[in-house]
Amino acid sequence: MARTLRTLGMAFTAAAMLLAGTTASAKPKLTGEEQLAKMLEGRVAGAPVDCIFMPTVSSSRVIDKTAIVYDAGRTLYVQRPKTGAESLDDNDVLVTRLTGSQLCSIDTVQLYNRGVGNFWRGFVGLDKFVPYTRPAKVASAQ
Repeated sequence: MARTLRTLGMAFTAAAMLLAGTTASAKPKLTGEEQLAKMLEGRVAGAPVDCIFMPTVSSSRVIDKTAIVYDAGRTLYVQRPKTGAESLDDNDVLVTRLTGSQLCSIDTVQLYNRGVGNFWRGFVGLDKFVPYTRPAKVASAQ
């Protein structure tokens, strides 16, 4: 009986150490603002624009409760919605209906949850787009 309890105790101790190691090595999830700052690191903001030309956009990314980032190659356009930003979730699919080739600050984007249940979650009302680009490298004088 004592041997069984000792073996059981060692098993519990090993499990506790394993769990403690996993918890200690897990990185805390970045906030939306922190994720956006990391994504824009090394880039410079330009003057806000009313519309972006969608054929140049290769992808978009939802930043939780913060923004939508549209990747147009050298330029990342950051969209901080006027309404509904708090409902942005990185598990959402963006559904955009364009009447032309541009997405503009007067448009809305619907949010569709791709998780369990697949349902419409609402929409966000857009604002101006802020372009972020990397500064041009200056040749050093020799």
